[in-house]
Amino acid sequence: MGMKQLIVGVNKMNSTELPYSQERYKEIIKEVNSYIKKIGYNPDMNSSLLDSPEADLPLCFEQTVLVWIPLGFLWLLAPWQLLHIYRSRTKRSSTTKLYLAKQVLVGFLFILAAIELALVFTEDSGQASVPAIRYTNPSIYLGTWLLVLLIQHSRRWCVQKDSWFLSLFWILSILCDTFQFQTLIRMLLQGNNSSLAYSCLFFISYALQILILILSAFSEKDKLSDGIVEAPQGDARVAERQPVFEEEGAGGGDALFALLIQQYPSSSLSLVVYHLLPPPPYPFLALLHSSVKFKGIVLKGYKQPLTLKDVWDVDEKLKTKILVSKFETVMAEELLKSRRAFQRRQQKKSQWNSGGSLNGLNKNQSQSQDVLVLEEAKKKQKKSKTTEDFPKSWLVKTFFKIFYIIILKSLLLKLMNDILMFVSPQLLKLMISFANDRNTYVWVGYIYSILLFAVASIQSICLQYHFQLCFVLGLNVRTIVMAAVYKKALILSNRDRKQYTIGETVNLMSVDAQKLMDVANYIQMLWSTVLQIAFSIFFLWIELGPSVLAGVGLMAILIPVNAIFATKSRAIQVKNMENKDKRLKIMNEILSGIKILKYFAWEPSFKEKIHDIRKKELKNLLAYGQMQAMIMFFLYITPVLVSVVTFSVYVLVDSNNILDAEKAFTAISLFNILRYPMTILPMVISSVLQASVSIRRLEKYLGGDELDTSAIRHDCNFDTVVQFSEASFTWDQNSEATIQDVNLDVRPGQLVAVVGTVGSGKSSLMSALLGEMENIHGHIAIKGTVAYVPQQSWIQNGTVKDNILFGSELDEKRYQQVLEACALLPDLEVLPGGDLAEIGEKGINLSGGQKQRISLARAIYQNLDIYILDDPLSAVDAHVGKHIFDKVLGPNGLLKDKTRLLVTHSIHFLPQVDEIVVLENGSISEKGSYSTLLAKKGLFARNLKTFIKQTGPEGEATVNENSEEDDYGLMPSVEEIPEDVISLTMKRENSLHRTLSHRSRSNSRHLKSLKDSLKTRSVNIPKEKEELVKGQKLIKKEFMETGKVKFSVYLKYLQAVGWSSVFIIILAHIFNAVALIGSNLWLSAWTSDSKIFNSTNYPTSRRDMRIGVYGALGLGQGIFVLIANLCSTCGFTHASNILHKQLLNKILRAPMSFFDTTPSGRIVNRFSSDVSTMDDTLPASLRSWILYFLGIISTLLMICLATPVFVVIIIPLSIIYVLVQIFYVATSRQLRRLDSVTRSPVYSFFSETVSGLPVIRAFQHQQRFLKHSEVLIDNNQKCVFSWIISNRWLAIRLDLVGNLVVFFASLMMVIYRDNLSGDTVGFVLSNALSITQSLSWLVRLTSEIETNIVAVERINEYINVENEAPWVTDKRPPVGWPSKGEIQFRNYEVRYRPELDLVLKGITCDIRSMEKIGVVGRTGAGKSSLTNCLFRILEAAGGQITIDGVDIASIGLHDLREKLTIIPQDPILFSGSLRMNLDPFNNYSDEEIWKALELAHLKSFVANLQLGLSHEVTEAGDNLSIGQRQLLCLARALLRKSKILIMDEATAAVDLETDRLIQMTIQKEFSHCTTITIAHRLHTIMDSNKVMVLDHGKIVEYGSPEELLKKPGPFYFMAKEAGIENANSTTL
Repeated sequence: MGMKQLIVGVNKMNSTELPYSQERYKEIIKEVNSYIKKIGYNPDMNSSLLDSPEADLPLCFEQTVLVWIPLGFLWLLAPWQLLHIYRSRTKRSSTTKLYLAKQVLVGFLFILAAIELALVFTEDSGQASVPAIRYTNPSIYLGTWLLVLLIQHSRRWCVQKDSWFLSLFWILSILCDTFQFQTLIRMLLQGNNSSLAYSCLFFISYALQILILILSAFSEKDKLSDGIVEAPQGDARVAERQPVFEEEGAGGGDALFALLIQQYPSSSLSLVVYHLLPPPPYPFLALLHSSVKFKGIVLKGYKQPLTLKDVWDVDEKLKTKILVSKFETVMAEELLKSRRAFQRRQQKKSQWNSGGSLNGLNKNQSQSQDVLVLEEAKKKQKKSKTTEDFPKSWLVKTFFKIFYIIILKSLLLKLMNDILMFVSPQLLKLMISFANDRNTYVWVGYIYSILLFAVASIQSICLQYHFQLCFVLGLNVRTIVMAAVYKKALILSNRDRKQYTIGETVNLMSVDAQKLMDVANYIQMLWSTVLQIAFSIFFLWIELGPSVLAGVGLMAILIPVNAIFATKSRAIQVKNMENKDKRLKIMNEILSGIKILKYFAWEPSFKEKIHDIRKKELKNLLAYGQMQAMIMFFLYITPVLVSVVTFSVYVLVDSNNILDAEKAFTAISLFNILRYPMTILPMVISSVLQASVSIRRLEKYLGGDELDTSAIRHDCNFDTVVQFSEASFTWDQNSEATIQDVNLDVRPGQLVAVVGTVGSGKSSLMSALLGEMENIHGHIAIKGTVAYVPQQSWIQNGTVKDNILFGSELDEKRYQQVLEACALLPDLEVLPGGDLAEIGEKGINLSGGQKQRISLARAIYQNLDIYILDDPLSAVDAHVGKHIFDKVLGPNGLLKDKTRLLVTHSIHFLPQVDEIVVLENGSISEKGSYSTLLAKKGLFARNLKTFIKQTGPEGEATVNENSEEDDYGLMPSVEEIPEDVISLTMKRENSLHRTLSHRSRSNSRHLKSLKDSLKTRSVNIPKEKEELVKGQKLIKKEFMETGKVKFSVYLKYLQAVGWSSVFIIILAHIFNAVALIGSNLWLSAWTSDSKIFNSTNYPTSRRDMRIGVYGALGLGQGIFVLIANLCSTCGFTHASNILHKQLLNKILRAPMSFFDTTPSGRIVNRFSSDVSTMDDTLPASLRSWILYFLGIISTLLMICLATPVFVVIIIPLSIIYVLVQIFYVATSRQLRRLDSVTRSPVYSFFSETVSGLPVIRAFQHQQRFLKHSEVLIDNNQKCVFSWIISNRWLAIRLDLVGNLVVFFASLMMVIYRDNLSGDTVGFVLSNALSITQSLSWLVRLTSEIETNIVAVERINEYINVENEAPWVTDKRPPVGWPSKGEIQFRNYEVRYRPELDLVLKGITCDIRSMEKIGVVGRTGAGKSSLTNCLFRILEAAGGQITIDGVDIASIGLHDLREKLTIIPQDPILFSGSLRMNLDPFNNYSDEEIWKALELAHLKSFVANLQLGLSHEVTEAGDNLSIGQRQLLCLARALLRKSKILIMDEATAAVDLETDRLIQMTIQKEFSHCTTITIAHRLHTIMDSNKVMVLDHGKIVEYGSPEELLKKPGPFYFMAKEAGIENANSTTL
């Protein structure tokens, strides 16, 4: 009870009832009152606090509770702070001016506290007693300031000099003292000077505290100012110059504050905000601080385009290595549980289907050794989705176990945000009540305004910190998936690996990882949206009672409708993922075999294949878009319909129910809240459904079987180096053994040759030794380290030096030895930049011989114990092959002390080996030394005898590039051709002794000339630090646009959408906005009816009109949004179609130089992630942007209509808003570009790794490659992380702008309340409350569009690549051209790229009709360039080529290429049917194709296949042997029947038997053609009419073989070295 009431009560009492007189009581009360006033108690506190126009807190409360809050905080946390300082102390740092200033200011505070205490004692000496609080406060302050001095001084021993916790104390102290400050000011203004001295001391103290807080915002200029952080004792992290992002900081906090700390590591004000707690009390302080001081990444991104160097590293705990190690630990546990559950499922199934047959192939069902049949069976098995089963449901559990703390934290923050979301409508209700009740004091309105702002700010804080955690979670999940897929690829079993193409596996890393990242960002929305819907209904019930059930019922009806659409959407998504996989698979193949496509003019056929898949994809995309449009329609219209139905039922059920402003606008506010969860829920469900497909795919891949190398034992306790013990191996457990019961011992230092017929299992034996095959029984013991040279060389994209060193340190002496031994020095002289010349992907700019020699050099340089050499002498000239054998492999070579297993077809080297192993059908038929096997007269001797009888004298030239077996661990198949053909027949006539004598005679001369050619070559190799030689850099750095995305890119996209579609979309959205404004204004008018009419006289017609018009406007909104969405779906799908077509056309028409200098990963990135962005993300962003933009404009218009003065507030807020957007978008855009650019190398490196797995595993370099992959992923991760940081930076500022809109709008309502009614206040504020979210989304969407339009920009970049000449021109060659096949070169010159030297220099020659021309020359002479010129793969730099009188440069490329035929060096096939590989345009009948196959010696093989010509060839023809592939290429040539045939080292890739078959067929079937043969084996061209000898791009000799052999010259010496004495000494 107040003192006034007490006095009134005393006055009312009778004097008889009191022991004292009334006067005495009055005196007592006056004394009490005087005392209470002295201690600061206001006798009229209750009335002054609530019943007064000026509200205030009592002084005693201000001087006690508000003083003790900050002091209590300091004293409670000080011990912990001091203990932390003690534990993490480092060397004491120097004293700074900032430190001294703060200490002096705290010293002044101490003096002020002492003065105040002294004043109290002087007052106490008088008669009046002083309240205890006047003693206690200064005393506590004295102790407190001493404590602060101690803490500040102790921070000298810390890395972080300022204390975040002290800064927080200053903030709390200032905030709490603000109340006392204004009270004392008010008392002084009222003339109350009783405590003037105390007030002055307080004011000085308050000013000093503000000054200290300002100083806390500055960092101390110590070592930290240079960015060097000294690591504290016990801190494992090494001090770095580069700042590091942390996930949540030391104590959690928003990413923005991490940014602030990075820039100002010792600013305690930053640390307050950073370390505060989750969540920190910004945005005011953060905005102020960052506006003044923040010079970090956002500002830098605005001033200049960011580069990778500008982007800061992520914290150690977010690095790929740490995340993956956590993942693997938990995954092992969860996968084990899942496998057990899978086994239980399998057991149950087998019990159910006990009578049924098992899935899969029975061993007896498969045709013997026919891998194609097995592949087909596997494909069928793969297609039967119903039977597909594997361990499931472990990946999500694994992620939850790793990240449950982050998930729970974000859950709590989201819960807090959702609860606060519903406080705003209640405050809105109070504001409307305040506006309607003129008697309520004005300060109540201000309190409501402040509360609205405070609630909105806290809500923003919770939401942004929640998003920070979720986005980091998403990034971590993506990082783990990318790294785990890479790691799994290194150890995946061959059986499982064959189920995935490289394209499909890259999809797991890119598309599926991204889907999981997206779902992790919004996973909390699943329960949050349901909670928001439930809360909305609850509060609506409070407002409108049971009427709300009508709306809820309607919602319940619409939910199953949405569920049906969502289910259908998911099915479409699954189909589209499959289509994407197929499209990317074909795209990968196109890029791998682009040269073949160009040679054969097959681009249109493959373009059609891609278009067919793309049509299906776009059809699904259109259907998906239409489904989404319907879902959006129902979602958009649901809150409107619900509000219409609810209001209608409310006013119809009871005539007493009048819709007033309080109820209507509170309900509208709740309906607005309801709209967001209703909109986002299906999107989240859709995202979850998409992610579930990705999870299923990832679980299958990551849970696949690993390579089992248990049969390979590394044992040091036995004499032999390699020991096969009853070893049987297969490529697939469902097929028969490829290697059967092999027993073999290899002793240290032995050179063992492995020989055998086509398909006998030579390469498989090597693969078994490397652990690449599946063990059936037996084992292999190995003693020592292994080096491997594969059959088809695997070359990395990098310099020659990098490829040879292969991660080892440089030993210059050994390095030069290896270069000389592998005959690489002459090549390095030719290559621009020497050994620093960059090699393209898959060694695209090297010849086959160069690749093989670099592959061999890599193995030799490693200096290991055992060398597995799978035919390393392929594709090299005869004399180079011999040089390599003598210098490297032979008894006197570099590897003479090493154990060597050599697979070879070169019979002439066999006498020099220690042991020969002869394989037949996967078993060892005989073994022993050369003489022993000859004496045995077994299979080897018989084959050798045949060899001696049939072949010419060119043994040295019999070097074979790639034998029949697949080098990457795919099961070889047996060529089913006649027995006499499969025998090991070689073309020789002279005896073996004569061959050896020829070799010995030519050796000295040959070695001398080769040594001379190698002398002093090494001096020309440029050193690392020298400038790049022109042409040395092959792969161009990926071009990255900088600055703002050009407006032309937007125009390009909108043009593709179609201007009519754009117009309809915008118009529909404008009508929607008009309907929205109309419905709000109509509702405002409706609620004002409650003031005119009461429940008894409200006209029914008016009520019905109000309901009808309101409902019609709501329905109109939904219909306009539906029209806009349907139009946009059609328009955006059309744009995707147009741009993809243009991109594909341009890529297929790009010149070969483009593919030489552009990694395939970069091109694939355009067709995968960029096309995916254009298909899915960009349209959604554009749709939402228009919706939000017009929504915000509508809201601001409505506020300004109600209070025109609000325009004054909108202008500065709009300026802030635009500035924030400009700053943010510039940085965000560049970060997204960096993300794209750093993502491409991840995929390229992955593709490269998969293609070289056997080599990587053989050298045991998995960890090195894994580490490099982690570095690439981390590079990409830091760009994405920075982008997340920039999002938080944006969100903080945008939320502040939005909250200020609400605050100022509510403030206007309070200031102008005399001119406004409750319905206007409700109308304005209900719209203002929805603007915060809209503003944030608009900028985010603006940025998203800018970043996503980058995909269109990147696609456009490749749409604008330079094209080769037109495929068809107006000038067509005559019908039947070329009829003769005459070719004339006239002073022809050519270069590979403009910056390089000429490779052909003035070639002039005539080739007559039906002439057979042989082209010879050492590597780099220009032989293959000649071929490329005929096909115009390379365009002339000068001169011309004419065929039958027609200048080839004057006609279209396809007109030219379709009339020429090539059998290329590398036999490249494509996935698809055998028929498609032979005749992609279906130009030939089946009879013609069978005839061609018969002539190519493949008819019986194909006829024995289950599906014949329709049989599926796997990617790159991996399920066919190399011999079979080359014979298929021959069949292609036979089908075309053109007058000109070019053979570009066509037989270098096959064994001698296949070579003989090809030569016989060519002689017979192409006798009417002009034939140009480029060959290493001279015997293949000795029957030519003329031989062209090239050297350094010039013709040095040109004439018939007989003429050239008569005169000493280059050809004469080459023939001599090969043992050829005259043109007739070889027969074919």
